[in-house]
Amino acid sequence: MVHELKSWKEEKRSAYLYRIISDQESGTPRQLLFLELAKEADSQSGLWAVELRKAGHPVPEKYAPDLRVRVVAWLTRRLGPRKIRPILAAIKIRGLSVYSSRRLGHPVPQTIEEVGASHQGGGTSGGLRAAVFGVNDGLVSIACLVMGVAGASSEHGVILLTGVAGLLAGAFSMAAGEYVSMRSQREMFEYQIGLERDELAQYPSQEAAELALIYRARGMHADEAKVLAERMIADPEMGLDTLAREELGLNPDELGSPWVAAFSSFFSFVAGGTIPLLPYLLDIQRHPLLVAVVLTGGALFIVGAVLSLFTGRGALWGGLRMLAIGGSAGLVTYLIGDWMGAVLT
Repeated sequence: MVHELKSWKEEKRSAYLYRIISDQESGTPRQLLFLELAKEADSQSGLWAVELRKAGHPVPEKYAPDLRVRVVAWLTRRLGPRKIRPILAAIKIRGLSVYSSRRLGHPVPQTIEEVGASHQGGGTSGGLRAAVFGVNDGLVSIACLVMGVAGASSEHGVILLTGVAGLLAGAFSMAAGEYVSMRSQREMFEYQIGLERDELAQYPSQEAAELALIYRARGMHADEAKVLAERMIADPEMGLDTLAREELGLNPDELGSPWVAAFSSFFSFVAGGTIPLLPYLLDIQRHPLLVAVVLTGGALFIVGAVLSLFTGRGALWGGLRMLAIGGSAGLVTYLIGDWMGAVLT
């Protein structure tokens, strides 16, 4: 009985939010999609209402959105559904794949292999980008720390001890944060996919109808969309994979490992943070700070040039911009350290 009531509320919640999303998509092909999804959600809530009555439990006369749903509705109106896709996915809003990079009218995959191929590439580039940003975080953070301490004290041991402590603290903090973030995301994905699995087993025709609506929004003819959706749903494995991708905008093949993400963040931060510490780790006695500045500057330029691969800008511009930003941060922390050193002594 608790399960039926919860499912009824979830479908009513979805219908409520679909209509708000539809209002935000006024004049676009997506408006009709979300209106139809709202009707499908109302239809499924009716099925759960029947189950509630069979169990002798009263069905609420009217759905009343709770605080969480009202906040999501407000965000949808203020920011638009595209910008809050992860939030909408977390509360079982379907059809989010229409906000992916695929334009309306793009050819629709017709086998599970094509479905998977159409979503490949993002995970690899996303992992590379995360690694580059991890290196950049370590590089800038530890460089600023070294510069700040060097501004206050020229003692080799003090700078080394502070830098190593900051390096370890930052790396463990990054790893812990990435683990928690990835674990939470994975649990959300698994929960959403589990719901789709249950609904696919109980109401395959309704799931096929919802999938057909998404295909129609992509420009496919209604009859063709219906045939393709039914073909996908007929195979449980293909159906679940397709529903996760097309309805929820999730990729079951890229749930990710929290441990891999944590170790990756840890080592990428250490890799970047070690660069400004090298002169002190190698016990260079002549102008170690100058050597650290040169090494850090070169590394900042390289990181900026690599990041330009993701922004489409020129490598020279990306490198110089990163060098200017990181250099400014280091200069400010050095001046603050120099001032603090003078005040304290």
